[in-house]
Amino acid sequence: MPKATFRFYAELNDFLPLERRQVGFEHMFGGHETVKHLVESLGVPHTEVDLLLINGVSVGFDNSVEEGDQVSVYPVFESMDIKAVSRVRPEPLREPRFVLDGHLGKLAKYLRLMGFDTLYRNDFDDHELAEISSSDRRILLTRDRGLLKHSRVTHGYCIRAKKPKKQVNEVLQRFDLHRLAQPFSRCARCNGILKPAAKADVYDRLEPKTKHYFEEFSICPECDQIYWKGSHFKKLERFIDQVLQV
Repeated sequence: MPKATFRFYAELNDFLPLERRQVGFEHMFGGHETVKHLVESLGVPHTEVDLLLINGVSVGFDNSVEEGDQVSVYPVFESMDIKAVSRVRPEPLREPRFVLDGHLGKLAKYLRLMGFDTLYRNDFDDHELAEISSSDRRILLTRDRGLLKHSRVTHGYCIRAKKPKKQVNEVLQRFDLHRLAQPFSRCARCNGILKPAAKADVYDRLEPKTKHYFEEFSICPECDQIYWKGSHFKKLERFIDQVLQV
């Protein structure tokens, strides 16, 4: 059987067994297989890959791998310009929008608090997530590597961290989003864009202490949720300030 040498770079090594990380290794294959198929068979979702070199020449996912080829696989470059070579996926999404799988509800809330357009529902199936990611040009965030191998998904990222607060740090760093954040501009419940609301317009829906102590309110036109800077606000503000420090 033919063999080729593969070398994966940077965080792509997260998907490999320890003995294959940060080193070149030989891999046997059946012949006449695309580099996309071989990369994914080694455990790396195609959505994590932005640049492929075979024998030092940039190629696309559909390029065949031959006996003795040297294959170099590089991760997504969201904040770097590599136009001089052939990227294997569409250009980065300059106005990042996300869709998250059902296991990332807390992360969805945090991203919305940061002001990022984040679609989330805990009953989306894998096919729906792939279709939404493709048709709406949303970055699919998941911890399911298999989902990122779906052929319809062009923009996606496998979340490494397990705790939601670390996950939001990971996403902001990975996609260089710190300067794009607009805290408290979206509804954490449904993702709608918040609008200022006059106190008189929401007065009948407020608790007595809220009526007495607060004057400024926002409302979500999508789900009708009311927001104000209550006791929880300072805690959220401190959390956001910590996340956005770079």
